[in-house]
Parts: sequence; structure tokens; C-alpha cells
Amino acid sequence: MPASGLLGVFAHPDDESLSAGGILARRATEGARTAVVTATWATGTTRAAELAQALRVLGAGEPRLLGYADARVPDSAPGAARWCDAPIDEAVRELVAHIREFRPMTVVTHDAYGGLTGHPDHVHTHRVTMLAFQAAGLERLYPDTGAPWQPSALYLATHPHSALRVWGGHLAPTGKAMRSVPDAWVTHVVDVRPWLEQKVAAVLAHGTEVERGAAPGLIARLPASDREALLGTEWYIHHGPPHGEHV
Repeated sequence: MPASGLLGVFAHPDDESLSAGGILARRATEGARTAVVTATWATGTTRAAELAQALRVLGAGEPRLLGYADARVPDSAPGAARWCDAPIDEAVRELVAHIREFRPMTVVTHDAYGGLTGHPDHVHTHRVTMLAFQAAGLERLYPDTGAPWQPSALYLATHPHSALRVWGGHLAPTGKAMRSVPDAWVTHVVDVRPWLEQKVAAVLAHGTEVERGAAPGLIARLPASDREALLGTEWYIHHGPPHGEHV
């Protein structure tokens, strides 16, 4: 596979590891340039430092933080607007700048439901990324953000209904609704078990979320066999030109 770029765009620190850690690790191992844009949390916060460690584990370079506040954690970016409240044109412009600077062939982000949890920040990230993916290649849009660059493919990290047989048993006790898609919508099922050790290490690098009992905390408590069942496969929905390369 050619060493072309893969850019992940996710809402929070830890989303990159949970949603696409296997693909990021695999592509970095293959020699591709990889990077991650994270919409929320500010430079200098603990979670930004944890993100930097996770990206080192995955081989995905330095954090690219947009610096907005988490919808549910105002202290994530003191004085900044909530990501969900950011003017859409402003958010798209910022992401277009990263796409044009990094020049990836492939972009990966949340699906339209915002993944299993449906977090509003995830949903907003999906919408912004869909618009920026198209805008980045149009020379008359945001001309001050660099030369146009059109990635070849956009992939949405998702979970099919069938995955709930595994995830449901762990998340059901939390009482949270789980948002999955029909299996037929999934275009790529990726076995990332060869990179599972890196993916788990990246998830656990988010120590704040481990301590809080969020998804990384769940992973931390599980035996190796259950970790493999939860994290050893990644599912994607392909969008974009038909000539786009596979994840």
C-alpha cells in the first residue's frame, strides 16, 4: 500500500484510539503519514497531554487541537466556545486548513449518529468533516487556508447492529442508548488484531478517562480476551469518490 496520508478527525481525546486506533497504527506501520485533528480540549490541559501520548503510541504525530470546549465539560477549554456552538463556517474553515496543510488521501471521522454513544460533539464533528472534505478541494472556498487539496476517500467509523452482541453486554449496565447501523451499511470490516497491543495502549494512555470510568476505564478492567473482542475489529462506511483507496 502506498505511503499516502491518513487524517483522523474526532471530537475528544480518546475518540481516535477507540474508534480508529487500529487503522492509525496499521497505516503508520506501513509507512503512511498519519495525523489526528481533535475538536475539543485546549493545549496545556491534562487530556491534551494524554492525547499526545496516545498519538505517540499510534505513530500519528503531534496533536492538532482546534481548542473548543467539550459540550459537557466547560473547563476543557476555558474561555472558548463549545464545539457544538461554533459557527459552522468557522469550524469548516479551520478543518479545511488542516486538510490542505497535511494533504491526506484518506479522512476518517465519526458516523452520522456520532458512534455508539451519540455524543453531540461526535455528531457535530461528523457534520463539519463532511463539509470540509468537500470544501478542501474547491479553490474558491477559504482561499486563505492554502492550496486546494481533495482527499480521495472519507470513511466513517461505525458499529453495525451485530457488534452489539459484544458491546451491549458491557455497555447495557450503564443505561446508555447505543446507536448502531444496519450491517449492510458497513463497507469495510477491518481486522486490527495485529495492532491491538498498540490500540489498547493508546486507549489506556487516556488516564483521566480510565479513572472516570468512561470507555477507557471499561477497557482497563477487562481481561485480554474481552479487549480483543471489543477492539479487535473496526467497521467503516465509505464515502467519497469511487477511486478512493481502502483503509
